[in-house]
Amino acid sequence: MTEVKFFNPAYRPNIKLTYSVIAAKYGNTWLFVRHHKRDTWEIPGGHIEEDETSEKAARRELMEETGAVDFKIECVATYSVLKDGEIGFGRLYLAEISSLGPVPDSSEIAELKMMDSLPDNLTHPDIQPHLYQRILQYLEEKVNI
Repeated sequence: MTEVKFFNPAYRPNIKLTYSVIAAKYGNTWLFVRHHKRDTWEIPGGHIEEDETSEKAARRELMEETGAVDFKIECVATYSVLKDGEIGFGRLYLAEISSLGPVPDSSEIAELKMMDSLPDNLTHPDIQPHLYQRILQYLEEKVNI
């Protein structure tokens, strides 16, 4: 069983953050990516490198995976994933993209797709729906403030 928990964006777990995941909006659509080795879809994101902050990794991954050129990005939550007795932490971001360029040739991404909602064929179906729902909740909270 997989358990996903959310914390305040500034929360600092006692272990290193591993991932930055970026829910990316372009106009009224969401961007999803397909890794060249898979036939499933995912929310853009990836590993935080040794010399990076989670935000720097989020910006890099967003540009590498979607071709985003001009965008605003904000941290929505720190999250944990408990799976098979192992726990990992990451940060969840929301990006509002105003300009897209081509996905770089060096990218691991084979395809970029714009969709109105989360696709069915997910790379991580036990994790990504939780992240997506947290983003939707965050957007709803912003409207109601």
